[in-house]
Amino acid sequence: MSVAVAVEGALKVYPGPPAPVHALGPLDLAIAPGSFVALLGPSGCGKSTLLSMIAGLEPPSRGRIAIDGRPVAGPQTAIGIVFQSPVLVDWRDVLGNVLLQADLRGLDRRALEPRARALLRSVGLEGFLHRRPWELSGGMQQRAAFCRALVHDPPLVLMDEPLGALDAMTREQLRADLERLWMRTGKTVILVTHSIEEAVQLSDRVIVISPRPGRIVRDLPVELPRPRTLEVCESPPFHALVAEIKRIFQGYGLL
Repeated sequence: MSVAVAVEGALKVYPGPPAPVHALGPLDLAIAPGSFVALLGPSGCGKSTLLSMIAGLEPPSRGRIAIDGRPVAGPQTAIGIVFQSPVLVDWRDVLGNVLLQADLRGLDRRALEPRARALLRSVGLEGFLHRRPWELSGGMQQRAAFCRALVHDPPLVLMDEPLGALDAMTREQLRADLERLWMRTGKTVILVTHSIEEAVQLSDRVIVISPRPGRIVRDLPVELPRPRTLEVCESPPFHALVAEIKRIFQGYGLL
């Protein structure tokens, strides 16, 4: 099987004082190209730490991480990242924020602009290209952040709780946008979340992580039809998978 991301024996320990904190692992994980994988666990279990190690933003204390067979030895540039906060810059309009990737990477801005416009159009922002971030709702800002992460056509996209700060209705709308973007682009996506329903609704696999130190306790395939419409999310198989995950966390005393 082809592997886009390989995590082998990864462990993360933060030094004290007063004492070292064993945050994560050891754990092993292999992610296939083009798959949508959710890392699901309680706050503080090391989900975001694992994402940071895959991105090369911090090294594992032990173990190995590779992307497309190449060891991760520092910050990765051929990926896209979406954070919980959109992190848009106030002095650029929406189109300029999306094209910030081109400017920072030294890419041809004019060559990427048609792709940027197409991405913004696909999430309903074609009428807001020249608005500034403060003129947008939180959901619109996060849509722009999705487009910025994809504009340079990275094969791997990492998402760290990108919908966590939004209200319930906006979150549902953006889940649909995110699924549609993924289905259209075929990227490999790793999503960090602590929402069970969100993990099941969006992903092909749910990696259930234990409380700290985070370890993989279940690797659950999500064999539900796409797109994950309201009917799919109200179906018995959807609810059965959500209930199975809840029982896992109940066993840890978290529910």
